Amino acid sequence: MSHVMRCTQCGAEAVINMPQHRLKLCGEHLVAWAAKMTQKAIDRYGLFTRDERILVAVSGGKDSLALWDILQQLDYASEGLYIHLGIDHEGYSDVSQEAAQRFADERGLTLHVLNVQAAYGKSVIEAARRRRGGRTCSVCGLVKRHIMNRMAYEGGFAAIATGHNLDDEAAVLLMNTLHWEGRYLSRQAPLLPAIHPRLARKVKPLVLLYEREMAAYALVRQIDYVMQECPYAQGASSIYAKGILNQIESQSPGSKHQFYLGFLRARESGLIASDGAADVPPETCARCGQPTTAGDLCAFCRLWEMAE
Repeated sequence: MSHVMRCTQCGAEAVINMPQHRLKLCGEHLVAWAAKMTQKAIDRYGLFTRDERILVAVSGGKDSLALWDILQQLDYASEGLYIHLGIDHEGYSDVSQEAAQRFADERGLTLHVLNVQAAYGKSVIEAARRRRGGRTCSVCGLVKRHIMNRMAYEGGFAAIATGHNLDDEAAVLLMNTLHWEGRYLSRQAPLLPAIHPRLARKVKPLVLLYEREMAAYALVRQIDYVMQECPYAQGASSIYAKGILNQIESQSPGSKHQFYLGFLRARESGLIASDGAADVPPETCARCGQPTTAGDLCAFCRLWEMAE
């Protein structure tokens, strides 16, 4: 006779066991709980208010689409942004865009799509190849940050929301701590304030939720998302760090939660000093008009200049 896992709150069949919270939840209560934890993060870290418009950076994956779904449930004014990077391995960028567009269309939501090759003449992959020593992931990050900032400014959005969950943040924290990357540690937080009128603040409303909780949420909500990872993410240090943290978590449930939230408390109390970068007034890029600390041209415009 098989043992049926029961929901802690209503006794119905549970879809997930969360030992770190001493909770087993059915689909209905998982959806409500995920929304509650997201709202808790929004309130605790002052991410945004109900009278502000939010631009959700969607990749077609479970976390960003689930975040957009939760923000709609919580009645926040949000629109999506998909950046087509031109990754053609197994049609990755096309398939991801289709998933994001399908999600938006089924729910009557607004999705903005920017195709990098159409807008700038080359895909991210082509730009990375032409940049000496340019790693695809770092070039991709640079391009996405620039486009998100530009789209948020031009669209009048107060904040850019990304689907980083607790597993993502704990993995990055582990690698930055192992290498004592002070500059990155001082800036890792659920809220990255805007330091210039043309920049929107960056927010991570899912930082209190584990990756497996988001996967279960997407399943319950029947979110049709892209399961394949970016082909350029293979071998990334964050994947290695997640594996280590999963081993620790299996022996001591709640370890990821304690590690990340303990870091945030240490940061808030001043134990993690600011690197002072935010205090440097940015200049204005002569080509695109966005703020920059890299001289006359911002790093994004330098990239395309080198790629020409």
